[in-house]
Amino acid sequence: MIASPSTLVPVPIPDRVAALIGSCLPLHVLQAEVDADSAAREVYRFRGPLCAEDRADREHALAALARANKILAKHHPKLPVRPGF
Repeated sequence: MIASPSTLVPVPIPDRVAALIGSCLPLHVLQAEVDADSAAREVYRFRGPLCAEDRADREHALAALARANKILAKHHPKLPVRPGF
């Protein structure tokens, strides 16, 4: 039998459930999660040939993502946010 790829559909988490999950995590881990998410979005924003200023902004976003991922990985190995390059 050949296994087919998973067809999982992302389901939004209700705010109360997210707050309950967040209350179980240390504040610095929650802040790192927010920082990693925004840095990953910033990295995705840059496409194609980049001017020097855009390259510097992208490198800054990658550095912020790396800092946040370091905190997340220290808390739990499966938490880091990975950009899809």
